[in-house]
Amino acid sequence: MTEVDLEDLWENAPSGNAIAHPNGRIIRANTTLANWLGYDRNSLHGKSITDLLTVGGRVHYDTHFRAILRMSGKLDGVTVDFVTADGARIPIFLTANLKYAADGKPHLLRITAVDAKDRRSYERELLAQRERAETERSRVQAFAETLRRSLLPPLLAPPPGLDAAAYYHTASDDDVGGDFYDLFPLSRTTWGFFLGDVAGKGVDAAVVAGLARYVLRSAAVADHDPVKALHVLNSVLMQDVEVGGNRLCTVIDGYLTRCGDGFDVELASGGHPPPLLLTAGGSAHYADTIGGYATGITDNARFVANKFHLSPGDTMVLYTDGLTEASTGVGHQRYDDEGALLAFVDARAPATADTVVDALKELLTSFGSGVKDDAAVLALGVPAST
Repeated sequence: MTEVDLEDLWENAPSGNAIAHPNGRIIRANTTLANWLGYDRNSLHGKSITDLLTVGGRVHYDTHFRAILRMSGKLDGVTVDFVTADGARIPIFLTANLKYAADGKPHLLRITAVDAKDRRSYERELLAQRERAETERSRVQAFAETLRRSLLPPLLAPPPGLDAAAYYHTASDDDVGGDFYDLFPLSRTTWGFFLGDVAGKGVDAAVVAGLARYVLRSAAVADHDPVKALHVLNSVLMQDVEVGGNRLCTVIDGYLTRCGDGFDVELASGGHPPPLLLTAGGSAHYADTIGGYATGITDNARFVANKFHLSPGDTMVLYTDGLTEASTGVGHQRYDDEGALLAFVDARAPATADTVVDALKELLTSFGSGVKDDAAVLALGVPAST
């Protein structure tokens, strides 16, 4: 390469270059730097590098950058603003290093400046995009929370002589599952309840959950028969073309009727995990509801019914599979693969509705990110006799 080529590379490099004394006085600057700053190239000779900086930049250079140069001999990619001849500001990435003489003392200061206008614009746009994304995420989370609230009763108001507690565990703040439950009066002595889970997540699942909640409430008013209520729900889901692939829904539907010092329970299951019964005697077992079909699969669905009595000290617990299928963190093992849930509540029986729900809430929280799907828990119990 000829000398002319080297000179051209120096003068017209894509970066602004300068050589200065160790104290920062410029000895030579290239044409690129002079053009950026609006100076004649020779007029930069003798200026201090700090003369090209803003007031704040000078303070920062004198108190921080100069010390770094003295200690390490180099300055890597710091951001400063250069001031042009007409007073405008140019964002710059500044890199510098020292050349040392034979006696080890600083001899020359090499300076390279890179125009950072595009980078600054990129960073501002990146920041704006992040702010927009955070705003959008906040909107998504608010929308998801609104959908979740619409699927759940604003409060549980059980009949006198019955305690009720519920908990809804959200697997993701940004999405909504299809879990739902309710407890509502039908007469002075009878109350309806249900708990269900729609396949999938998102708005479609929430829409089907809302539809199921409305249908089950309406069916309960028309006829106090949980099996008939599930058949009504199944017919609606099979006929509604709008629900598409989210039509599958598992559900427990039932009625509580005051009887003596407790409540008779009549319920039916559509493919849902069986209820847990905690007895006053200190044991726990599953209610027999195995064998029913989930609603929304076939026109010829079969549902399983069961009847039992809740005496003082007894508690019934309904739950969705977000609990039983939570990951334990051990391989692909799910929490209830080997009967852990029954053992968990059996060790706590007898327990009030509040006590067992609080325990299950702590259990779900302990799984952390292992809870892959929303989980709902509803407990109904008769207070123990005093």
